[in-house]
Amino acid sequence: MIRIRQLTKLYPMGDELVRALDGVDVDINAGEFVSITGQSGSGKSTLMHLMGCLDRPTSGTYELDGQSISVLSTHQLARIRNQRIGFVFQTFNLINRTSAIDNVAVPLFYARKTRTRQAAKRALARVGMDHRAHHRPSELSGGERQRVATARAIVNDPLLLLADEPTGNLDSKTGAQILELFHELHQSGVTIVLVTHEMSVAAQAQRVIRMADGKIVEDRTIDDAMRAQMIQAGI
Repeated sequence: MIRIRQLTKLYPMGDELVRALDGVDVDINAGEFVSITGQSGSGKSTLMHLMGCLDRPTSGTYELDGQSISVLSTHQLARIRNQRIGFVFQTFNLINRTSAIDNVAVPLFYARKTRTRQAAKRALARVGMDHRAHHRPSELSGGERQRVATARAIVNDPLLLLADEPTGNLDSKTGAQILELFHELHQSGVTIVLVTHEMSVAAQAQRVIRMADGKIVEDRTIDDAMRAQMIQAGI
């Protein structure tokens, strides 16, 4: 599904250029659950932004489902984000003045689809939140808000779900519930890329990519025994 070759991203900082990404190569297959981890400044969030068509690389190529993303116009990138990629953020990014179901329907509105409320209600049901459809975010717990945000991310049946520190603002029990939800979505066929600085969270995935100084320094598959060891150690 994802094919990235020699992806580079430079940012000017004073008189210098910072290499946020430095020639990254990575492939992610359809149906995988992959985590990207590393310390602050390692390049993991920059890589996620490029995967999500939220930014453009300085050089290199990115193909999503066989389509070259690097050459698309701003309008075409917006369409890709709306129709093929779902986003879950640490801070939920919900609209406080409107209900859960209307928050979930936002991507459908931008896609100019009809019967948005039916589709939004189905997405809420997938994450166990259909009974809270008419509550505003301020009336929901942190875990409930993240479930609503996840419903919004999957309402268009995207090819790819990108999650940026989705448990970062949650307590450990609620964070575990959100990770269990991601496992359920993965088992239903959703391709997930999860960005986190916590190795115990990263270990929930099938595969862990570790970054440092804008490069991939480790890419390994995680089996059940290794996952249990990493979670217990909290490394």
